[in-house]
This record gives sequence, structure tokens and C-alpha cells, in this order.
Amino acid sequence: MRTRIELEEARALMAESVRPLGVEQVSRQEALGRTLAEDVTAPLDQPPFDRSPLDGYALRSADLTGASPEHPVSLRVVETVYAGGVPSRALGPGEAIRIMTGAMLPRGCDCVLQHERTDNGLEQVQIYAALSPHDNYCDRGEDYRTGEVLLPAGTVVDAAAVGVLASAGLSSVPVRRRPVVRVLSTGDEVVSPDLHPLPAGKIYGSNQELLTARLRELGVTDVEGLLIGDDPREVADTMAQLLGECDLLITTGGVSAGDKDIFHEALPLLGAERVFWKVNLKPGTPAMYSLWQGQPILSLSGNPFAAAATFELLARPLLAALTGESRFSLRSRTAVVEGSFPKASPGRRFLRGFYQEGRVSLTGKNDSGMLASLVGCNCLVDLPAGSPPVQEGQTVTVLLL
Repeated sequence: MRTRIELEEARALMAESVRPLGVEQVSRQEALGRTLAEDVTAPLDQPPFDRSPLDGYALRSADLTGASPEHPVSLRVVETVYAGGVPSRALGPGEAIRIMTGAMLPRGCDCVLQHERTDNGLEQVQIYAALSPHDNYCDRGEDYRTGEVLLPAGTVVDAAAVGVLASAGLSSVPVRRRPVVRVLSTGDEVVSPDLHPLPAGKIYGSNQELLTARLRELGVTDVEGLLIGDDPREVADTMAQLLGECDLLITTGGVSAGDKDIFHEALPLLGAERVFWKVNLKPGTPAMYSLWQGQPILSLSGNPFAAAATFELLARPLLAALTGESRFSLRSRTAVVEGSFPKASPGRRFLRGFYQEGRVSLTGKNDSGMLASLVGCNCLVDLPAGSPPVQEGQTVTVLLL
């Protein structure tokens, strides 16, 4: 078991310890917001036939030489083809076929003239313009061809992608399986936010609400949170139950070194292997990572901002390793600080901030137990160990949330 490791090493240890969750086949509509696990290739040409882009007449350009309003060319109309119909014959010299937008073009046709440039004749049509070969002509496969990669692996399916899948007649696609996550918050002092009035000496539990909501924001749909007291045996039994139904268990509270930091007892009772305890960062130093029968357990501080920050710094990379989805990974930027932070940082420290257009403002109080100033926070300011107080105008690294 490792203690006091760097953040990057903690992430590496977690990534090495898990296997990707794998792939599942879902319907086209269920794929919305999901990440494709494999390339999706076209099973057909789109369009599947040469077609007309407008209402008009399918023609042979060779028949239209010199056509103008003053010198129209007269052609015999031999057929009308509507969208969804199929021409019954090829187009011959001196002939025209009335055709509608999206309809299949006949053999022998090499251009289409819009009906506004004709007299709209039904049996004989007067053509008022000459065309070149391939004018107003949509080729089979001009959108995509059979075997072409429509959507590469790693694509997050959006509305346009659903439309493309539908256009190709694909009813289902392979996507990366979404993780099932459970959040267990511990503490005898913590009660449900729905309990009123608040009993003396108690606080409302926010961690399980905060983290389950954040997981849903990130696209994890099968997630539940639970509050429990500080009895190690009860915690171990509850963890065993939750681990039987999830891919990742996140806990908050009970990971420091006090009398009520019960995970030092609960994890051995569970039979879990502790991989590391304590990470060189603030807030959230006592973060702990364990494995139970190969399943990951990430245990975070019970202080609300510490739990929130270490969720971003540790849980998101772990989710990225489990799912293979890059959207869980944090993106970094450099930014110029607006405001200041008066404390030096002997160890690596993360501050809450608001990033916009290359600038970051520090969003209020940064005590690990304070939650309200997390509202409006869209980044964490990463201060390396040994940093002096932060000054106005200083350039820093931020991690976007």
C-alpha cells in the first residue's frame, strides 16, 4: 500500500488497476450522448441512386443546344416520375421526363432543368435554357459510399450523428458501456437534507447529492447515493452490497486519521486491498483508493469542497480509464489571474475559480469545508508545491470542469 503519492502517480495506479467496461449494442435513439466503441461504416451508397435535386425535367444536354426564351427547344414528355417512384424506361433523344425533387433519374439523362425555365408542358415541353452535362444532377453515393467510415470510434453521438445513422438504415450501434456508480457518504453527524427540523449537533449531508448530480452532468445515468453512520461493520456490509451492483464505488468521509475515520477498519472487514492513501494535494489529502475483488473503491474526504475537488482530480480520470471516453478527462488551460490568494502553498494546492477567455477569477472562500463558493466555479487553479501567494496578473494553469 502506497502513502503520500503525487496526483499523477495516483491516477496511473488507478488506470493500471481497472479493465475497460467493454462494449454494448444500443438502438440508434438510445445512442444519443453515447460514445461509439467502433467505427461505423456505411452499408449502402447515399443517395442509393442518381436523383433529381429539384422539380423539373430530366433531359439530355445534347438536345438543348442553343435553347433560350427566344429560341426554345421543344421535346416530347414521355413520363412523370415522383419521389419514391422508379422510371419505367430510359430517356431517348428528343425526349423529356417530368421529375420531382428526390426522384430517381432515368438512364440516358445527364441533367435536370427546373420547371421555371420551361412552359411546364405535360405532353410537349418548351425548354428555355441550355445545360451542360451534370447540371442539377445528384450522383449516387455523393453523400457517402458503401464501406466509408461515417462515424469514427470515439465519436459522441449527437443529433446529426443520429440522423446520419438513420440515413444509412442503421438501427443499432456499438457504444462504450456506461459505468454504474454508487456514492456512499458516511458520518454520524450527517442526516438527510429532507429531515426537518435539523436535529441538534447534526448537519445536512450534501456530498452524496453533489457527487451524484455531478456524475449525471457528466453523462453517468445509473447512479445512486446513500448516507450511513460511522459503524465500521455496517459500512463494510453496505459496501459489499453496493459493490455487487456497481462498477465503481465512491465514498466520502472517514478517511483521515481520527477516531471516527472508520475506513481503516471497514476496508479490512470488507476484505479490500488498499492501493494508496494520501495524495500530495490540498484540499483532499487523505484520498484513498482500494480494490475489492478487482472492483475500484475511491474514498474521498468528507469536507464538501475537498470531496468535490478530488472527485474532479481522481474520479474523472478513473472513469476515463473504465470507459475509454475522453470526455471524462480534464482539459487544462493557462490563464491570467484576476484577484489574489494570500497564502503560500508549500504543497500542491487547487483553488476554485471562474475561467473565461484566458482569464480566471478566484471564486470566494477556498476552505475545504465550504461549499457555497463552489457555485459558479468552472475550473480548478493548479498551484504547484512551493508556490508563493497568488498575485493579480499572474499566469497560472487551470483545469476546466
